[in-house]
Amino acid sequence: MQLITAFLSLVRWKNLLFIALTQALFYFVVLPSTAINENAALFLIENRSLFFILMFASILIAAAGYIINDYFDQEIDAINKPKKNVVNKVIKRRWAILWHLIFSAAGILFSFYVSLKTHILIISIINFLCVFILWFYSTVFKRKLLSGNIIISFLTAWVILSVYVFSGNDLFHFEGWNYSKDLFDSRKLFKIAIVYSGFAFVLTLIREVIKDAEDMYGDMVYNCNTMPIAWGVPATKVFAGVWFVVLIALVAISTFYAFHSGWKMGSVYSLLFILTPLLMALSRLRSAIKPEDYNSISNMIKIIMLAGILSMFFFYKP
Repeated sequence: MQLITAFLSLVRWKNLLFIALTQALFYFVVLPSTAINENAALFLIENRSLFFILMFASILIAAAGYIINDYFDQEIDAINKPKKNVVNKVIKRRWAILWHLIFSAAGILFSFYVSLKTHILIISIINFLCVFILWFYSTVFKRKLLSGNIIISFLTAWVILSVYVFSGNDLFHFEGWNYSKDLFDSRKLFKIAIVYSGFAFVLTLIREVIKDAEDMYGDMVYNCNTMPIAWGVPATKVFAGVWFVVLIALVAISTFYAFHSGWKMGSVYSLLFILTPLLMALSRLRSAIKPEDYNSISNMIKIIMLAGILSMFFFYKP
């Protein structure tokens, strides 16, 4: 039982469920909401199996990324997160690297299978790159100023964009895919994909910077050049605060627009569960001093991200 618990902790099973939920909501709720004829429903039913393979590939690649991150961060995590570190305590290093290789290879193979069936090559190309980017993130970029933060933010946004691409939008469409541009409202779908992926990108960027502030002392021991170390904590808080303000402004504008478009329930939800928590997190950031303070804000951001993704339910059409 201890080994199973440790393995689930190693692959961040909660985060993997979050990936599955995000992609499932976009496929089963958002895409049908943009359908412009009855053939769209047929498209979604016929390609449901391929979608689940794409989802499984995303989960495997993410799990592999978490494993390799803990594999290389064993010594740093012994300082920053001694209770959460399981590599070489419960799970041996050679088993960790083996699982990483298995998950990475399976994720790539599933991605290529989806591209083979859909002729949308960009899916397999980007997923293939994700595996290598996650490796170099763990070994190099995580310890560099901002580069690691931006990489993780992009990969988070790709969770949504990969399903958008899978739906067959014109930007990445090649002949042979069972898709017609007359199935979905492409303009509406593009806007929704950009809003959610942009929300995920910015919120992840903020959280990654705040996590750097939380882990600063352990990172300093191993000569990492993260933002709090390179610029100092005050400048880091200003950077995160500016992005908080940008995100709050964008969410407020979207909420106002939704309210005047007749989406009153969605607007109230956004105000209560996204906008208000964002303001609370910004307020806590101003007074944050200890690692525990930054950890609390990081956990708040997780909840806000979940609330944002769950807002996809408001696109549901019975």
